[in-house]
Amino acid sequence: MGKQKKTRKYATMKRMLSLRDERLPQHPSCLFFQYNTQLGPPYHILVDTNFINFSIKAKLDLVQSMMDCLYAKCIPCITDCVMAEIEKLGQKYRVALRIAKDPRFERLPCTHKGTYADDCLVQRVTQHKCYIVATVDRDLKRRIRKIPGVPIMYISNHRYNIERMPDDYGAPRF
Repeated sequence: MGKQKKTRKYATMKRMLSLRDERLPQHPSCLFFQYNTQLGPPYHILVDTNFINFSIKAKLDLVQSMMDCLYAKCIPCITDCVMAEIEKLGQKYRVALRIAKDPRFERLPCTHKGTYADDCLVQRVTQHKCYIVATVDRDLKRRIRKIPGVPIMYISNHRYNIERMPDDYGAPRF
């Protein structure tokens, strides 16, 4: 004869899944219904260092390709940390530095200490949910996916694609 399967009592499970439980992550109400209400055209796109480098390798114009991807006006934003990271890379990345200093890019000042760009981008996106993050870095993508309501722009097949963009804003589906 087989063993009888033990099931937990309903009241025990209900007590374990209490809404006031500290283990459950709490998200702001603006992120319900699977979209971020603060996100809308013109889109502000936080650009990472490697995104600029890979765009150059794929021979893509940043601003124009962003507009082609989102079908709306895009304002690429670059933080002081990302700019410092590009400057540290030296002579080999002078084209990326020239692109980053383009007047179409909006400069965002950083007040924190240190120049690690990934931490800076994650911190800024957690505080303000009005940005799309443009990166091809796997670790940074993994960190940003944990933050609800933040879309990620990446490069695939020599074009920009968007991940986790809400359907309400008409993001293209390929």
